[in-house]
Amino acid sequence: MSTPATTVRRSKPHVGARTIARRRLLIDRAWWTICSLGLILLAVPVLWILIAVVGKAVTVFHWSVLTHTTSGVGGYGIANALVGTLVLAVGVAIVAGLVGISGGIYLAEFGGTGIFSTLLRSASEVLAGIPSIVFGYVGYLTLVIGLGWNLSLLPGVIVLAMLVVPYIAKATELALNQVPSAYREGAEALGMSKPYLLRKVVFRSAVPGVLTGLIIALAISVGETAPLLYTAGFTNAYPSFSLIGTHQNSHPIGYLTYAAYGFIEDPTAVVRNLAYDASMVLIVLVLVLIIASRVIVRLSQKFAPNRAVANLSRQDRRKMRELAKGPSTENAT
Repeated sequence: MSTPATTVRRSKPHVGARTIARRRLLIDRAWWTICSLGLILLAVPVLWILIAVVGKAVTVFHWSVLTHTTSGVGGYGIANALVGTLVLAVGVAIVAGLVGISGGIYLAEFGGTGIFSTLLRSASEVLAGIPSIVFGYVGYLTLVIGLGWNLSLLPGVIVLAMLVVPYIAKATELALNQVPSAYREGAEALGMSKPYLLRKVVFRSAVPGVLTGLIIALAISVGETAPLLYTAGFTNAYPSFSLIGTHQNSHPIGYLTYAAYGFIEDPTAVVRNLAYDASMVLIVLVLVLIIASRVIVRLSQKFAPNRAVANLSRQDRRKMRELAKGPSTENAT
């Protein structure tokens, strides 16, 4: 009589383990299906933009557009707009980088959860949600008109920096918060001061995330038009590198987004083709920035806390995923 009872008691865990394994398999497949669908929905618009823009620009592109200006002297080109865009990007990297990284360090390391830090985070989130054309309008009233700087380089840089500072600050704060607390505890146990600990231990580990946020912010600023219409104007000549203008004279600067926006409806076919060329160069410039961010992150992962996992082989990562999923169906049976 004891044998059947023993058999029944042993079969219950067997069926339960098989059911759990089957449920895990279904959830895993459903999750990967949703992720794959999301990836497709993300890739389709990107491919659509690339095919539409690059396909149109390749038919009219010639290398001389990179050596001539939009003035048409000697031939039409976008060299002045390309140089102006690079100058604006460098200015934004300096201004927004200093302000955004400093703000992120304060919020992550010194701000805590006080009311002042909460207000700063809320203000940063509100700033990130303001339309870019509003930044341009405010910059026009305060910098161009109020301070009398006129259309020039510095107002454009300041407005673009205000636009992307919240992204840099948030990326810096998140990168610093992801550094393991054991790093800080070990450094404090060795007697390191707070500034030295932050500079030599914590910030080095957060460099990949900080640089990624900075370069993505630069890519966003490169694609803006509305703020620059109010503050930088546009010129067919190369930048004069004068930071500000005067009440009598402006020092506007060219940029690629204006060429893509302003020339597309020009009745002259040669000028209209510059809009296609400028759009393609903008896409290439953004892709270069994104690729540069990945390369810099790869090179700066020496002190990253997840470096050990990043350096694992594909086979070892597969084993880690299998262990994380739990017992397989064969083990359950």
